[in-house]
Amino acid sequence: MLHRMALRVLPSLSLAVTEESVRKRKRLVMLVSGAVVFLVYRMAKDVIPLADPFVLLAVSGVVSLVTAFATYRVGRLDHWQTIIREDGPRILGWVLLWVGAVYGVQLSLLVLALLWVVGYNYFSHPDGPAMMAIMVACASVARDAFEIGHVRRFVVKGRPFPTFPDGAALRALVRSRARSVGAWVGIGTVAGALAASLDFVMTERLVIVPLVAVSLSGSVITLCAYLEGMTERATTSTSSWRVWLAETKLSALLKYWWWPGLAFSSTYYLVAMGMWLFLFQFTLMAPLYVVGIGALVGGVMALYGYYLGHRRLVEEQEGQRLKEGLLRCPFVMGILGGTNQAGRALPTAPGSKGVA
Repeated sequence: MLHRMALRVLPSLSLAVTEESVRKRKRLVMLVSGAVVFLVYRMAKDVIPLADPFVLLAVSGVVSLVTAFATYRVGRLDHWQTIIREDGPRILGWVLLWVGAVYGVQLSLLVLALLWVVGYNYFSHPDGPAMMAIMVACASVARDAFEIGHVRRFVVKGRPFPTFPDGAALRALVRSRARSVGAWVGIGTVAGALAASLDFVMTERLVIVPLVAVSLSGSVITLCAYLEGMTERATTSTSSWRVWLAETKLSALLKYWWWPGLAFSSTYYLVAMGMWLFLFQFTLMAPLYVVGIGALVGGVMALYGYYLGHRRLVEEQEGQRLKEGLLRCPFVMGILGGTNQAGRALPTAPGSKGVA
């Protein structure tokens, strides 16, 4: 789900996919995709045993792959022959298999787990959850594949983007800053595991306790790692995330604390919970698995937070300047907000000229 965060957190990508004309096309793409998938579901539900979770997730993956295939082309606005020639197997494979099939399965597990938490068990009532799992996955994949196709169209036409959301920049960051990244991943892993362990000290074990604890822990770690990723060590002798955290007013901190930190920490936890309940088909959450989920979520969110902060720094260094009103994500709006008398929003990177 890193591509989703990048499309909203990084200014250059966010501006490209939130222009009014793009948003209108995107809404139409999501509406048409949802309608088509609903019709397919209605025709297939009496033929395909969607009460089997493996069959349901397989169908969701295939439907999401086809959705990504179609909506990516709509975003690219070109013929498939040209797209195949210009994009190549690596980008197309990533869009179809990762943004399409894998992402779709993750979202279906998320929906099933979330419904299970609120008391609507897929195994007891498979029809409603199955429909929601497929349609939510389809709509999200359609949105993201369309946006990625739109960004890719600009790239092919010569408009530069400091970051393309395919994970290549993340791999480069891990190689170049292995020590710093590893330290934050370690901190996130330990914090997530400790947060998940909170359930063990409760008199009555509740599913919601580790979910909330890991989500809160992951959101804080993501925020701090983001700030650290924006640190340019060549120009500062101290760890600036502590300074910026202390100098930023609480209201601004809360805006970009909950997205992507809180939102995606809870999302990853629910996806892992869904794997345990609906793939492994265990009715109870094993303590070691809960701790493992917490550790995984904490480590992943620390990595992603550091990466997004680093790419934000790169964009500032390359002159990517956006007005606050152009961005429609609370996380980015908080990050890029200007100063005021009550306090300041998250500062720009050291050595930069600020946000125009």
